[in-house]
Amino acid sequence: MSAKPNLSAGVQTAGGVGTAPVSHTEHGDAHHDEHEHHDQHWLWKYVFSQDHKVIGKQFLITGIFWAIIGGTLSSLFRLQLGWPEGTMEWLTPVLGKWVEGGKLNPEFYLALVTMHGTIMVFFVLTAGLSGTFSNFLIPLQVGARDMASGFMNMLSYWFFFLSSLVMFFSLFLETGPAASGWTIYPPLSALPQAIPGSGMGMTMWLVSMVFFIVSQLLGGVNYVTTVINLRTRGMSMSKLPLTIWAFFLTAILGILSFPVLFSAALLLVFDRSFGTSFFLSDIYIAGQALPNQGGSPVLFQHLFWFLGHPEVYIVIMPAMGMVSEILATNARKPIFGYRAMIGSLIGISLLSFVVWAHHMFVTGMNPFLGSVFMFLTLIIAVPSGVKVFNWLATLWRGNIRFTTAMLFSIGFVSLFISGGLTGIILGNATLDIQMHNTYFVVAHFHLVMGSSAFFGLFAGVYHWFPKMFGRMMDEKLGYIHFWLTFAGVYLVFLPMHYIGIAGFPRRYYAWTGFDSFSQFADMNKFISVAAIIAFAAQFIFIVNFFYSIFRGRRATQNPWNSTTLEWTTPIVPGHGNWPGEIPAVYRWPYDYSKPGSESDFIPQNIPYSQTQSSNLPYEQELAD
Repeated sequence: MSAKPNLSAGVQTAGGVGTAPVSHTEHGDAHHDEHEHHDQHWLWKYVFSQDHKVIGKQFLITGIFWAIIGGTLSSLFRLQLGWPEGTMEWLTPVLGKWVEGGKLNPEFYLALVTMHGTIMVFFVLTAGLSGTFSNFLIPLQVGARDMASGFMNMLSYWFFFLSSLVMFFSLFLETGPAASGWTIYPPLSALPQAIPGSGMGMTMWLVSMVFFIVSQLLGGVNYVTTVINLRTRGMSMSKLPLTIWAFFLTAILGILSFPVLFSAALLLVFDRSFGTSFFLSDIYIAGQALPNQGGSPVLFQHLFWFLGHPEVYIVIMPAMGMVSEILATNARKPIFGYRAMIGSLIGISLLSFVVWAHHMFVTGMNPFLGSVFMFLTLIIAVPSGVKVFNWLATLWRGNIRFTTAMLFSIGFVSLFISGGLTGIILGNATLDIQMHNTYFVVAHFHLVMGSSAFFGLFAGVYHWFPKMFGRMMDEKLGYIHFWLTFAGVYLVFLPMHYIGIAGFPRRYYAWTGFDSFSQFADMNKFISVAAIIAFAAQFIFIVNFFYSIFRGRRATQNPWNSTTLEWTTPIVPGHGNWPGEIPAVYRWPYDYSKPGSESDFIPQNIPYSQTQSSNLPYEQELAD
């Protein structure tokens, strides 16, 4: 039996003060021994599993399913926008009554847009990033046997799955799915009789989102608890990989903001079913006045965007953390400005709660209040700029390995810069009032939130796939996937900026009624063709992903020569992650290409006493 690592004086223990909780390290081997799970029935091992790695993969595969549906819906409405006068009769076998006289039903078009936004924001990007990688990486990178509560973790996935089922079946309702936009603004969402999509489809949307919020809260509490309490010996907060900082802060954002959406949904149910008027006032339907008085639809917007803007960072921050990790690993350089990166993540997290009303400049808010939100919105560009500078500085003069994960990480930085610059424009109230409800807004948030988050997701899958499945994804297919996707994204959204500046409106079923927009007919066709090709390119990833699970080249234990703890486990770790004692941590997670070192990386679990030739003066003191 090996002796316990000697944490020399001056090495901060986990938690920052006192002694780290180490019971899971010292006698966790007996509690979580792999033999305990050796004879598990497949139902408990793979379906109702409490193993964080299995749960992470469940989130990922469910997210892939939803991404296919969300992309298919976007292809359908891009066909309508590209060829608004064309016939859609050939889609009748699929869409049935929603194609009338060869034309797409206008209300169904609104339902397509609603469900596409909902699916992509919540079911793919939120669950696909946080649900997958927070679950999979947090215990592995902090040195824990599993999440703080395996049962809660299992419940978080199955609440998500239940939410998915409800949302999926709403697509097949006779009256159609929810059709009030993914932001579900009243009165369309508050009056069941407003349009067909305001009826049962909207009810199922609300039920689904309640289950989804419960899932996110269960997961978030688990992630925060695990990071705070279950770090291995020596893993102080200042030694956490940036991935863990990002997941940790993302979980806090979700815990604080998702209950606000829950309250908004609850009040919406009261308005829909119990005659209250939280969001309704002075409403007429078919010329008949409804009794609702005193409510305000703007109140709903405040509640929704109080979640909606932190949600942007709930989606993007996990991608930021993973991209930081992948850039340092494949540039073979320490991440530039580690503490500044942590500070910028914290700054983004704090500011994300006080900028929500920049989505509401056109609601008639007091101009002074608008100027406050504008000022705060522009300030949030500062920590975002710090991150971009640090990523570029990490790449500068690095010994870059262009793996597929690295290409997607560099693509993420490119898209984040492009989308962030247009965000500065929209953060200015004067400019936003002119751009609001144009394609400029669509292009902005699809670049900075949608596409860049997807690039972070792809980078994470390609990078950690060997640890998930013990095999490698095909790099050549990965390169093709990257270049088609990278080119496709820019070919779709750069033209959208142009037509948006020209005033081209979003959310319109057809623009042919406006003579001034007829000049953009060819541009719309080009955007639609590019969007459909970019979506089709994603099937290269899907084939590569599922083929590689079973037939991919077998991975080595540490294929990327990374320094973080997950690569010290067996190639495919069992339940409990480490078969013996959990490694202790001695150093930060980015010791790449250190002068004097015998190799170009030093894992976190290597004591300073074993790296005498590369130790800095303060590190030599710790070694002595």
